[in-house]
Amino acid sequence: MQILDSPRPLPADVPDQGFPCRSCGTPLRFSMVDLGSSPPCQNVVQPEDLRLGETFYPLHAFVCHECSLVQIDEVVPPEAIFQGEYAYFSSYSDSWVAHAERYVEDVTERFGLGPDSLMVEIASNDGYLLQHAVARGIPCLGVEPAANVAEAAREKGVPTRVAFFGLEEARAMRADGLEADVIAANNVLAHTPHLNSFVAGLEVVLAEGGVATVEFPHLVELIDNNQFDTIYHEHFSYFSFTAVQRVFARHGLTLFDVEKLPTHGGSLRIYARRDADASKPISDRVRALEAAEQEWGVDDLATYAAFAEQVRETKRGLLDFLISARREGKTVVGYGAPGKGNTLLNYCGIRTDLVDYTVDRNPYKQGTYTPGARLPVYDPSMIEETQPDYVLILPWNLRDEIADQMAHVRSWGGQFVVPIPRVEVF
Repeated sequence: MQILDSPRPLPADVPDQGFPCRSCGTPLRFSMVDLGSSPPCQNVVQPEDLRLGETFYPLHAFVCHECSLVQIDEVVPPEAIFQGEYAYFSSYSDSWVAHAERYVEDVTERFGLGPDSLMVEIASNDGYLLQHAVARGIPCLGVEPAANVAEAAREKGVPTRVAFFGLEEARAMRADGLEADVIAANNVLAHTPHLNSFVAGLEVVLAEGGVATVEFPHLVELIDNNQFDTIYHEHFSYFSFTAVQRVFARHGLTLFDVEKLPTHGGSLRIYARRDADASKPISDRVRALEAAEQEWGVDDLATYAAFAEQVRETKRGLLDFLISARREGKTVVGYGAPGKGNTLLNYCGIRTDLVDYTVDRNPYKQGTYTPGARLPVYDPSMIEETQPDYVLILPWNLRDEIADQMAHVRSWGGQFVVPIPRVEVF
């Protein structure tokens, strides 16, 4: 099988190679970037398993020439990623919890939520968002597939259903009498391989006059700012406003407003309502973003053509820095063990010969090893104990928050490094 690195079609003599677009069903034949193979990014390797092998899966993003959705194949079943013991807990990011609190304040005021309302969050994680609804006396419900994370939410007083959300679960919720005045779905749309089922489920659970808000990293930012490490097996799809608008329209939902957010390197928050709900007119922000994406070239395959080489050059630049630092006798450690960090480490082939270890605030990850790269993960106090020359911030979207938390690194002359959009020492 020949795979191309620019968005040109696969050869005519292999017409059945493309998997169907999960939005419109068109066979995918245009490659955007091939990141090789890596294990699922939220896996952790326990010390007793260091002598065992790991399963590596292809990580290759394609773009649909019909609806412009960028996506990877479903090579890792979602049940293998999200069910059971899941390692990501949202509450370990202070800035993300604060972002969630502002969201609850905003939608409460804008849509008049109160004790007779119902707020539902899809992929509610450890209750990082709905805890703020509980504090305001707004009835709420989380839907979360990972049992260990859902239990952490319940301990915060957040009622939580352990389930994958989709059309079947939505119908079950409706049968239980649940109708949401506001649905929040933050950074989950990309995580579902069953995109049409997910969006159809939103329409089923939404009350008459209700609003669904969905946040996701913006594909325009991913490409323009070289955020290739946000491509990993948990993220099945990568959305422009144009592509997501087409999915929602297919299921009777109109996007009537949109906001640009700084989170995750640049995200969108879309506001959806039923097509028949004329009380919420389409905003000027929607029209402006539609036009901006067309000017950017969202439906032009040439827009995606240069991305693969851009990614390769980023890899070369990071490896040049790490190799030079080692040759100069400098020590480099990581901060964070996020999904994006594991994509970066595995694509670049970074192991302990270049980065000694990494640290993470999440106790669930401490004492383990990162998947594939096998970097040991410690408590952040290890950095003060070893006083490295450089701290490589793997969750670069939190660079300022982490640099503030770890300001003492500068007391021994240490410096911070971010790898995206290019290597920067500060």
